[in-house]
Amino acid sequence: MEIGIVGLPNVGKSSLFNALTGAAAAAENFPFTTIEPNIGVVPLPDNRLNRLTQEWNSAKMTPAGIRFVDIAGIVKGASQGEGLGNKFLSHIRSVDAIAHVVRCFKDDNVVNVMNELNPQSAVDIIETELLLADMQQCQKALDKWSKPAKGGDKEAITKCNALNDAMKAFNNGIPARRLNNIPLEILSEFQFLTAKPLLYIANTDEGQADENLLKPLRERTSKEGAALVSLCTKLEAEIVQLPAEERGAYYEAAGITSPGLAQLAQAGKDLLGLICFFTAGPQETRAWLVTKGTWAVKAAGKIHSDIERGFIRAEIYRYSDLEKLGSYKAVQEKNLVTLEGKEYPMQDGDVAYFRFSV
Repeated sequence: MEIGIVGLPNVGKSSLFNALTGAAAAAENFPFTTIEPNIGVVPLPDNRLNRLTQEWNSAKMTPAGIRFVDIAGIVKGASQGEGLGNKFLSHIRSVDAIAHVVRCFKDDNVVNVMNELNPQSAVDIIETELLLADMQQCQKALDKWSKPAKGGDKEAITKCNALNDAMKAFNNGIPARRLNNIPLEILSEFQFLTAKPLLYIANTDEGQADENLLKPLRERTSKEGAALVSLCTKLEAEIVQLPAEERGAYYEAAGITSPGLAQLAQAGKDLLGLICFFTAGPQETRAWLVTKGTWAVKAAGKIHSDIERGFIRAEIYRYSDLEKLGSYKAVQEKNLVTLEGKEYPMQDGDVAYFRFSV
C-alpha cells in the first residue's frame, strides 16, 4: 500500500521525500522538478522491534516500511491538463492514501506560486482540482451506466443512483470520503481521488511553528476527520544525512522532542489502517504490516506464498505479555502462547511463528 505526497509546487514535497528516504530526489527551487513519481520505503520506528531483537539475540533486525510516492506539484487547472495535471492526477489515482504537504514556512529564496502564504487557500486549490477530476470521472461513469439503467438493469440502476448522489456532493464541494450514504465498493470501483484517506503535513519554519498558520489547518482536519503532522522538512532532510548516532543531539538542540519523520511514519500507518505483527528468532526479528482484520493465513502469505499455501497453525503470543513478564520463557510458563487457525484475525503486537507444510 502506498501514500502519495501531493501539494502545490515548491511547498517542500521533494525535500520531505528526501528526508523520509534519504534518497536524492530532486528538490530544486522551481516547479515540476519531479516528473515521474519517486517511490521510497520509509522504515517505521518501533521500540517493540528492538526489545524482541534483544530477547532473541537476533543476528538481524528488519523494520516494517511505509511506501511513499513523491508526486509532482499540482497547480490550479490541473484537472484541465494545466501543468501536466492529467498525468499527475493519474499518479494520485494509483495510490491508497494522500499526504498533502502545505507550505507554512516563510522563505523569500523559495518561489511561492501563490505569491502569499495562505495555507487555507493552498489546500482549497488542491481539493478543488481533485473534486473537479472526480466530477469528470463521475460523469464518464454515468454516461456508461445510464443506458443499461434505463433498460431496467438493476446493477446499473444502483450505480447510477449512487453516482448521481456523488455528483451532487461534488458540486457542493463535499469530497467522496465524507459520503457515508454511498456503498464503499462503488466509491472504490470508480477510484475517486477525494475518497482516499487524507493526511495534512504542515511544512513549517525551523524552530517554533507559526500557530496563526497552523490553526486553520487544525480546524480543517477536525472537520474532515483527517490527520495533521507538523514538521520542518528542511531540518528533517538535513538531520537524516547525519550518522544515526548523532541525530538525537541535533533534534535536542532544535528543541524537537519527537522527530517529525517518526510522527509521519506512525500517522501513515494509521492512515492506511495497518497493524504490525512480528516474527522473532535467533536469525532475524522482523516487523510486518498488514491491514487490520487480516487472517493469520494471509499474514503468513505476507512472509512467503509457500507458508500461506501450506499453513497449519500459527503460534501466537502478545508482545505486551513479553514486556509485562520479562521474557519469552515466562510467557511460555504462563501458557500465553496460543495455537491459532487460518481465520484468526491478527492483532497489533502479535508475535507469530507459522507452522506449515508443502
